[in-house]
Amino acid sequence: MPHYHTLGKIPHKRHTQFRKPDGSLYAEQLFSTEGFSNDYSLLYHNHPPTQIIRTDKPVNVQPEIAEEKMLQHRSLEGFKIPPEKDFLHSRKPVLVNNDCHIILAAPQLNMGSYFYKNADADELIFIHEGSGVLQTMYGEINFGYGDYLVIPRGTIYQIHFSETNNRLLIVESFSPIRYPKKYLSPYGQLLEHSPYCERDIRVPKNLQTHDETGDFLIKTKKKGMLYGIHYLHHPFDVVGWDGCCYPYAFSIHDFEPITGRVHQPPPVHQTFEAHNFVVCSFVPRLFDYHPDSIPAPYNHSNIDSDEVLYYVDGDFMSRKHVTRGMINLHPGGIPHGPHPGAVQKSIGAKQTNELAVMIDTFHPLQLTTTALEIENEGYVMSWAE
Repeated sequence: MPHYHTLGKIPHKRHTQFRKPDGSLYAEQLFSTEGFSNDYSLLYHNHPPTQIIRTDKPVNVQPEIAEEKMLQHRSLEGFKIPPEKDFLHSRKPVLVNNDCHIILAAPQLNMGSYFYKNADADELIFIHEGSGVLQTMYGEINFGYGDYLVIPRGTIYQIHFSETNNRLLIVESFSPIRYPKKYLSPYGQLLEHSPYCERDIRVPKNLQTHDETGDFLIKTKKKGMLYGIHYLHHPFDVVGWDGCCYPYAFSIHDFEPITGRVHQPPPVHQTFEAHNFVVCSFVPRLFDYHPDSIPAPYNHSNIDSDEVLYYVDGDFMSRKHVTRGMINLHPGGIPHGPHPGAVQKSIGAKQTNELAVMIDTFHPLQLTTTALEIENEGYVMSWAE
């Protein structure tokens, strides 16, 4: 849950008359991803956000599953996803289950002709390459290399990129993406032992109120279908809002690593959580400082989770032949660990410059046809080298 924030003009009391200079009423909207039983925000529009003027025929955008069941380590070359001009067309799901979809994207152009709303899932967009501005009905968020953009489901947005070379890792979560409970006080404040705090969270700014009438296309995704819904008024006609449900940014470079005398387990890297999966950040850090420590991770058994590691930048002493944008999947049921020679090589090392995002899912992931197109064949045998 982001902390309480307000931007623009709002009335003194919620659900009361809030009038424009001409005496007419602003239209109040309660925005929440869990009905009336959890975090919410109240937005005040120049026009009711309900005025649909026409709809387009829906398009099927469900991921095409290639392997529903499998039990072997897999490796994907993420940067082999070809760039595409359109943001939505560029999104290619590679690993999916009923809790989340893991997507790669290489968009080249801005979302100038339409807006987008994911009505099914919260979105976590990691910016591997590129920069720009996320524009929403809540205001704007500037983003760049290493940023996580957390966008609650139902948020209408446009992304404007500063350049054409953009690489994104996107996680669609069919449950709310939250701060880990272990980092939070009973009242929602990030605690002292948390690897980041509220000062690191970047909230929307520069609220731009568009009081425009016309034909505004909001491409809306619901249950694997993309619907073109045309509205009479610009969706960013909000004059003010307040609450605890809104998009925000957090930089992986602001994650403060937790280290120890001996090797620390992956939960110390946890950054976000959702229902049946977690997201972790591996960042540059000092290695363990026990005189007999082994910096390389120990072999471990994945029994009740699939582990996905997305390599961003830096050196990875536990793995061979790592490339930027590579995704390794270690499914539940097979132990895995450092590649041959990595343990001995790591002894005496003082620090690592690795940067990676890890996603652990508690239910098995399925591979899509796109995943097979960018797969590194023979990865499961790489521990025998």
